[in-house]
Amino acid sequence: MTKTNLITGFLGSGKTTTIQHLLRQKPADENWAILVNEFGEVGIDGALLANQGATLKEIPGGCMCCVNGLPMQVGLNMLLKQAKPDRLLIEPTGLGHPKQILSLLTSDVYQPLLDLRATLCLVDARQLSEPRYYENENFRDQLASADIILASKADTYSENDKAVFSQWQQNDDLKRPSFFIEQGNAPVELLDKPRLNLQELPDSAHHHHPKKNGLAALSLAGDRGWRRALNQGQGYFSCGWIFDSATCFSTAALLDWVRLAPVERVKGVMRIAEGTIIFNRQGLDLSIETQPVEPVDSRVELIHTSEAPWNVLQSELLKARTPKS
Repeated sequence: MTKTNLITGFLGSGKTTTIQHLLRQKPADENWAILVNEFGEVGIDGALLANQGATLKEIPGGCMCCVNGLPMQVGLNMLLKQAKPDRLLIEPTGLGHPKQILSLLTSDVYQPLLDLRATLCLVDARQLSEPRYYENENFRDQLASADIILASKADTYSENDKAVFSQWQQNDDLKRPSFFIEQGNAPVELLDKPRLNLQELPDSAHHHHPKKNGLAALSLAGDRGWRRALNQGQGYFSCGWIFDSATCFSTAALLDWVRLAPVERVKGVMRIAEGTIIFNRQGLDLSIETQPVEPVDSRVELIHTSEAPWNVLQSELLKARTPKS
């Protein structure tokens, strides 16, 4: 049987960073696999998790629970058959509802195949003070479904943030273990904790409406080096771009664009002269990493709570390209 963990958390809570940290702790004699789902269409998390010692399967563009879980079942079956992993980590979109996923993983068809262990839920404790988060159905149910709570990005918390999280802990009827973590540094031993939280979650009022008419719609005549994809659902909107491997960006111009984009979330893996730049912005929080190797392609995704000026943002992003040699 494959030891299996669900890694949940709302948008920007640090799921991918935590999985990267867990992968660095993988026993050398174990074969791991990752099933990752993103709200956007261009697959940023997949690019970040590729070539990190685990077999990867992406389900971009929405939620694993859509269409009665069919996209997830196909991806899950492929991983189990082809990779035969010792451990499987499943990362749903930050807008995904956990009930349908847990129901599928515990269904009769997967009982002989999966050893479902603790569900880890990441929460940015700063969000516990904001109604747009704690009043969100998926945010609440992700927390409710967890066996272990990880208060991520703890190095950014104020004393009030810590106090709010402590108060939340005291009000937790299930008295689940919880930990403050920084930079995704969750100990791998948590993955072997048992699944004890068996409470019944409410049904989700999930609605997801893919909007794919933006694919390459604004590509300039003769310019086939990039394409665009749009998506929307759960009260959020996304716009993403993929650029070919020959496209390079000015580091300074690109980072200005990332910082100034009037959206809630920006995430990307892009080619620059020095190699690769990886950036992740949630609100005003921005993390940046550079690597000397060049990426296969360049990918960037914006997510916001309303329609943003995608065409204007696209025009500014295209200006950040450097001339092709």
